[in-house]
Amino acid sequence: MTPLRITLLQTDIVWEDKAANLENLFHRLQALEGQTDLLVLPEMFSTGFSMNVAEQAETSDGPTIGRLRQWATQFHIALAGSFMARTPGSEGPASSTAYYNRAFFVAPGQEPFFQDKRHLFRMGGEADRFAPGHNRAVCTYKGWKILLLVCYDLRFPVWSRNRHNEYDLLLYVANWPASRRLAWDTLLKARAIENLCYTCGVNRVGHDGNDIAYNGGTALISPKGKCLASVADDLPGHCSATIDLDRLHAFRQKFPAWMDADPFSLRATEAYRP
Repeated sequence: MTPLRITLLQTDIVWEDKAANLENLFHRLQALEGQTDLLVLPEMFSTGFSMNVAEQAETSDGPTIGRLRQWATQFHIALAGSFMARTPGSEGPASSTAYYNRAFFVAPGQEPFFQDKRHLFRMGGEADRFAPGHNRAVCTYKGWKILLLVCYDLRFPVWSRNRHNEYDLLLYVANWPASRRLAWDTLLKARAIENLCYTCGVNRVGHDGNDIAYNGGTALISPKGKCLASVADDLPGHCSATIDLDRLHAFRQKFPAWMDADPFSLRATEAYRP
């Protein structure tokens, strides 16, 4: 038996205020110490879905990730979410900078794992300010293989396709507006069922700096499409559940739909634009 205690944190993100959001997270971690193995945060948990890259973006070895690494070790809890990242551009002058909506998985005593958001939300101007990710990788934690994706990626099933059971747990971190909540609920269940995996979606609540409303929908879904844990709509809070890897393997053996999946190769090109 390989259980994993997972907690989903639904927050009202303070707009472009890293200090306040990190302080809120610290208090949550204090309360959760010894009670969970993994805490999943919303997309851009420290700033909200801001396009203010010049002032808000930081490097992957900057203060935000540094603080998360410290807390992961201190509280013995892995942390997943996304933040606004900057990195020197691969083309042009050395001073050029590229920006990414960068998902992270920070585990106690381990090097951080990063995954850049692939599908940029053009309707919110994200594609004009950020570069898309071109690689899809799986990280491991306590024997679990985990795929970490971001918000709008949920709408594109090919990018999450679970070829030959290469991952066990699918995480979506999001700032998904209330106006499209039905799509969020429906697609989370679809991703769990079609990929024969546990699927977790963590969303925020409240209003952001652009007065866009969010009402949550944070939930953990079983491979059969059943909701195992959820947070009440419109309220900050968290929910927890223990998931079992042996049970997942048994289900995949009993119902091996993955063996009948259509073969294909997944390749992202540098020319891609969403």
